[in-house]
Amino acid sequence: SPEPRKIICMSREDFTQKMTEIVGWGTKEEYGELFDKVDVAQDGFINWDKLTSFILLELNKQDEQAKATVVPQWKDLEFLPVKHKDNIQKVIFLKSSSHYLTISKEGLLAIWGENLKLQETFPITSDATKLKHLWVTSLVSLENVNKIAVAFTSKEICFYDLLSKEEFACQYKLQGLKGTPICMDYWYDPLDANESILSFGDITGKVQAIAFTAALISLFERPASACEDGEATMTINWAELLSGCHKCCHILEHKLHQGDWVRQVTYNASLDAIISSTTSNTNSVVLAWREKSKKHLHMTSFNIAQGIHAFDYHSRLNLIATAGINNKVCLWNPYVVSKPVGVLWGHSASVIAVQFFVQRKQLFSFSKDKVLRLWDIQHQLSIQRIAGSFPESQDFRCLFHFDEAHGRLFISFNNRLALLAMKSDASKRVKSHEKAVTCVLYNSILKQVMIGSFTSFGLR
Repeated sequence: SPEPRKIICMSREDFTQKMTEIVGWGTKEEYGELFDKVDVAQDGFINWDKLTSFILLELNKQDEQAKATVVPQWKDLEFLPVKHKDNIQKVIFLKSSSHYLTISKEGLLAIWGENLKLQETFPITSDATKLKHLWVTSLVSLENVNKIAVAFTSKEICFYDLLSKEEFACQYKLQGLKGTPICMDYWYDPLDANESILSFGDITGKVQAIAFTAALISLFERPASACEDGEATMTINWAELLSGCHKCCHILEHKLHQGDWVRQVTYNASLDAIISSTTSNTNSVVLAWREKSKKHLHMTSFNIAQGIHAFDYHSRLNLIATAGINNKVCLWNPYVVSKPVGVLWGHSASVIAVQFFVQRKQLFSFSKDKVLRLWDIQHQLSIQRIAGSFPESQDFRCLFHFDEAHGRLFISFNNRLALLAMKSDASKRVKSHEKAVTCVLYNSILKQVMIGSFTSFGLR
């Protein structure tokens, strides 16, 4: 348009005519089909914004489809030189310090550099160390407040301050839980780090969560009679939290798993629900939705034949993947409990772990016979199978953790920790020049593109 700010709209007839004249190839019928795709609202006209938005969306869709079909290439399986004597219970990555933490059943905490070199180990203990069979069951990172929380078989959860002068000083000790917590999860609101939720499940089938409302100030309120020493450990009794003595947090809980061990728990903000699972075929997966008051829960559940070992949730795809004891990986819509929206067949043994490869919209699964599979979610097909590389032990406890940001897959076999690291992504675009491209010209006669940069000139 001669007037820069005036928006030009074109009818279907004008568009097909102009495109065939200006572009110089393609038929009017083809441009008519393009017009119809762009004019979704069927207004009878399109403008430049509508056309470019359509093209960008199509290119983005093609890019995502291309990523979904890319099969990762792995370096050789490597076993890290751990000092753990018993089963490894958790692997986490601390973004604040770029360190990995691993913790084992006997309470040994190991600190690893980003290069996966073992730096230090610390025994994490509790006052109940005199107990003969005190075990660590789980570990989570409270990134927004620079703490970690460790669960023990002594029915307590201890909070350790990462910024304390003393190495891993215990700041809070939550005692008096009715059942032993065996799995934990922590979430905080990236837009308001005061809002956070620590959820955990125990061996009695109870799922509980502490919703913090002033986490940056204090997780729990210090009583007036408490010691003024900031380094002293503060003991909190679970009954105090239930009674509402601590105004900076409140409790959410349910007992829908009815006596079965809660194997996994997580809070998801996009659903505003706590998801938990057991190996039972009744209430195998429970979604506890927070109601408007944020202090009450409404439950829905999935009954899965023979139960499941684990699950994962992909918020953008709105899918829950379950690792079935019956060798199947099922995909569920959280709002449809009657049947799965997809079933992934291929494992010949019980599936013990699943985790989404979020950016590529793929899914990892690992089975009891030590077969690792990678699935294309869109087509529900197995695109990679890795077997024969893992230890031959028959009886093992497995921990599965994929660090997507660094392309590292950790699989533990009792006290051994295996690492599969991804090679550099070969699907990334190849650079044609070392320096910035300064000009591009198209020769319509030779049908070639000429590209120039600060250091070179080339034909494509």
